[in-house]
Amino acid sequence: MVHSTNRRDFLKQFGLSAAAFPFICNLPSLGFANSAGRKQRLVIMFSPNGVVRKNFWPDEEGELKAFKEILAPLDAYKAKTLVLNGLSDKIRGDGDNHMRGMGCLLTGIELFPGNIQGGSHTPAGWASGISIDQEIKNFLQSRAETQTRFGSLEFGVVVPERADTWTRMCYSGPNKPITPVDNPYQMFQKLYGNVKDQESLKSVLDIVSKDLKRVESLVSINDRQLLEEHASFVRQMEQELVAASKSPITHEIPQLDPGVVVANDSLPQLARMQIDLMVNSFTADFARVATLQFTHSVGQARMKWLNIDETHHTLSHEPNSNEDAQDKLTKICKWYCEQLVYLVKRLDETPEPGGNGSLLDNTTIVWTNELGEGNSHTLENIPFVLVGNGLDFKMGRALKYNRLAHNRLLLSLAHGMGHHIETFGNPDHSKGGPLSDLT
Repeated sequence: MVHSTNRRDFLKQFGLSAAAFPFICNLPSLGFANSAGRKQRLVIMFSPNGVVRKNFWPDEEGELKAFKEILAPLDAYKAKTLVLNGLSDKIRGDGDNHMRGMGCLLTGIELFPGNIQGGSHTPAGWASGISIDQEIKNFLQSRAETQTRFGSLEFGVVVPERADTWTRMCYSGPNKPITPVDNPYQMFQKLYGNVKDQESLKSVLDIVSKDLKRVESLVSINDRQLLEEHASFVRQMEQELVAASKSPITHEIPQLDPGVVVANDSLPQLARMQIDLMVNSFTADFARVATLQFTHSVGQARMKWLNIDETHHTLSHEPNSNEDAQDKLTKICKWYCEQLVYLVKRLDETPEPGGNGSLLDNTTIVWTNELGEGNSHTLENIPFVLVGNGLDFKMGRALKYNRLAHNRLLLSLAHGMGHHIETFGNPDHSKGGPLSDLT
């Protein structure tokens, strides 16, 4: 591995910008890339308000043979998909089910008492422990061979700026929620340095493109292809961000209690931009853990692009006998699955820099929810759909458990990333350890 002084000399010699340098240093043929081993990645994607069970869960256990309508977009990736049925969020205590569903989803531990009033249950505060994504991030950052620039990246799509237990799922520790970045301009600034405003964005992108061209003759044919793909991405980002600046993509920030309608007609565009930024961040090895949070618990997305006028959470309260509502909820859940598939496809078509296969071969995405079903607000049978081979789980299957605590899956994620902790969250719900039938 090249020492940091050599990196600095390289930066000085070629006059490379701070924006392009991390990506260039990740190219294997320059000798800077981390060659200590395979780069494993974990992505956790969240969408709210439960699922339509009859149109979601596979009928049979074992080998995945057919998907119901909601998961149908994943058909091309069936062999790389694992559907887990029967995992439950068993955390009880303060807060309503939406609050505990969100705040305990990745922490596996109780909420602190607090003054945030939910539905029919007691008020509550923040989660009393770290979330699994941050636990894994800290483990990776503690080892020189797996350290990255950011460790983890938290992407949001139309997440309210107001901070409460419904809007935050990641925690750096007890009482320490992490705010996801749901503005692509802000995420681009985080990844590529100080962009003061959108007007200066083009100059930054121009500099990055010139830097990539400058080192083209120094790298191998395979790395040259990566350079060209990265340059193409930068050019595309410039076009999309400039175009977006002409029609603002910022969403209305609700100031009232959960349940107000959020105007988010740009949600599809924001989703694609954030996913593209995430994939690009993996190519540059900025982070190996990421989260993608669509709206929030009690999310009120109004999906007019699906010809649905009602808001998501409102529809989720309709009884299962309301076929029109069930059809619309199915379309909404399927749309979220399509966003998952877009991420999967982008990872699958992107070669692993300095490694074998694609990014998807070294990444596992976990798509989940704060509820099992919206109208009952149940924390039983929380949906977990895993895609990709990053954790070396045995994919292409549907597994069914009998009300097992979801803490055991969180443990499994840590173990799959090489972090062999014995318990996570509330230790009472970690009994039995990681799920032994995933590998």
